Amino acid sequence: MNNTLLLVFSTSAISILAFNLPALKEKLLFRPASMLKGNEWYRFFTSGFIHADWEHLLFNMFSLYLFGVLVERAYLSHNYFSENGTTLFFTLYLSALPLSLLYSFIRYYKKYNYASLGASGAVSAVIFSAILIDPTMKIGLFIIPPIIPGYLFGPLFLILSAWQGKKGRDNVNHAAHISGALYGWVFTIAALYVQHHSFDTINTFKKIMINQLGVN
Repeated sequence: MNNTLLLVFSTSAISILAFNLPALKEKLLFRPASMLKGNEWYRFFTSGFIHADWEHLLFNMFSLYLFGVLVERAYLSHNYFSENGTTLFFTLYLSALPLSLLYSFIRYYKKYNYASLGASGAVSAVIFSAILIDPTMKIGLFIIPPIIPGYLFGPLFLILSAWQGKKGRDNVNHAAHISGALYGWVFTIAALYVQHHSFDTINTFKKIMINQLGVN
């Protein structure tokens, strides 16, 4: 079993359990006010392992599987992190859970009725790490089939998320999507530097991306 599947299965199992146990779901929700008042900081992590409904769960886990396999394979390659790839893949995903929610925590810690859930922030980090690895990969968006290259999908996703978040007409935590997406880029680049102790590998990585994009 690869590590992407391990994340998919564990998240799915906890989410399905929470579907049938409302008290458990309530205990795991991201609630900034409760976290601050009761020191329930674990909610930064647990909220990423529960989902609102089957559609929410299936969409996130399908996305995690598709892009997670690509990122995990790249992380394990010599150009990236070799034997450290597995540890860094888990670190990317698990650290993205709380970091993608920091903005929401700061914004809503005084609103006792605010709650959020889902793995979207961490999944966004994985997706954008995949885009950084292969900017020419084809991605779909809602009803659009996978025809949009990653280097266009990334900015489009960020702009659309910011616009929808500003409208505030749905119950989606768009801020977590944006934060997670940007974190996926930052983490991968920073980890490359730490792994190879120089920017030489990053410069080589940039050349690979330029060749993939067909830019001379």
